[in-house]
Amino acid sequence: MSSTGKSVRSPSGRPFTGRHMAVFMVTFFAVVIVVNVTMARLASSSFTGVVVENSYVASQHFNRWLEEARAEDRLGWHARAERDGQGHVLVTLTGGPAGAVVRADAWHPLGRAPDHGLRFTPVDAGGSGGFRSTEPLPAGRWRIRIEVTAGAERWRTEEMVR
Repeated sequence: MSSTGKSVRSPSGRPFTGRHMAVFMVTFFAVVIVVNVTMARLASSSFTGVVVENSYVASQHFNRWLEEARAEDRLGWHARAERDGQGHVLVTLTGGPAGAVVRADAWHPLGRAPDHGLRFTPVDAGGSGGFRSTEPLPAGRWRIRIEVTAGAERWRTEEMVR
């Protein structure tokens, strides 16, 4: 009943009862629970949350990693990765020395495809800093960790390519 003493009626003319309200509430919360469980399962299947296997061991190497990163920054090298029409990865290296060797590891961000090790050959002999992977990379989004070596110097970066 409403505050005027009349019962509330649905558009079909039947009264809206407590049973209707209970069904509505149970249905609403059932939908919320199903959506939450579905989203939680999708999230946990696409990212495990593991960044390093053992955080204590990783912490023991942290200062060395920082020093390596500073040394790489001092080199002043930069790389940009993209894909060509055949699926090969093209890396343009600027600031790097002649005779640099480029290699990379590519992995799917969600782990749905196997990892790929990539080898590169210089694109031209003019020393423009261009390199092309010897094997094409399957279609999709890939995270690529590029490593450039020249003598005793080593430089690393990560790029996302599609």
